[in-house]
Amino acid sequence: MTEQAKLTVKDWSPEDQPREKLLLKGVYSLSDAELLAIILGSGNREESVVELSQRILQSTENNINQLGKLSVKQLMKFKGIGEAKAISIVAALELGKRRKAEDILNREKILFSKDIYHYFHPMLCDLYYEEFWALFLNRGHKIMDKLKISQGGVAATVVDAKIIYKEALIRLATSVVICHNHPSGNPRPSHEDDLVTMKVKEGLKRLDMDLADHVIICDGSFYSYADEGRI
Repeated sequence: MTEQAKLTVKDWSPEDQPREKLLLKGVYSLSDAELLAIILGSGNREESVVELSQRILQSTENNINQLGKLSVKQLMKFKGIGEAKAISIVAALELGKRRKAEDILNREKILFSKDIYHYFHPMLCDLYYEEFWALFLNRGHKIMDKLKISQGGVAATVVDAKIIYKEALIRLATSVVICHNHPSGNPRPSHEDDLVTMKVKEGLKRLDMDLADHVIICDGSFYSYADEGRI
């Protein structure tokens, strides 16, 4: 009794092959696993590339955002994923994050805290340490520039408010947004967060500028000082 040979993706009908399906039906017809399969290009001896992609996604509960948190070394633990394929996955997901950021940057105005959240979330959601950023806005609330002010440890980062004042003056900004992440997943501000917020607000006020908001980013949630009426 002979065992039937395992079908590869190339043995499938053209409309079921990810690349051909994309060409025939468009990119939106593909599942997440099929899109990942195109990035990978091939599977392993036991699995087709689509099956391998499904297994990788299942390990993250089919959550692409969680997939984006995996490092090159973590991805290489999957059979059939070498360094080159792992790097391809990380690079593709990073492009997706940057596209989200560009979508916000290209909008005419930043009016709501959720705009700030969506802008910074791709950059900050996967970090295991804190980063503190500033957005410089013109009179029309459009982003003129962004700048990382500091980077710290798991629980905190030291912020030099003078850097924010200096950079805001150089850019002739009308208002400033400050933002940092909480790797713990709890967006509630600490006492130190409150002190930094008030210090930056008062310093900018003396320079005839406004602190538009301070947003604390977590993966899936955020805290806005402006929304809470604390600015």
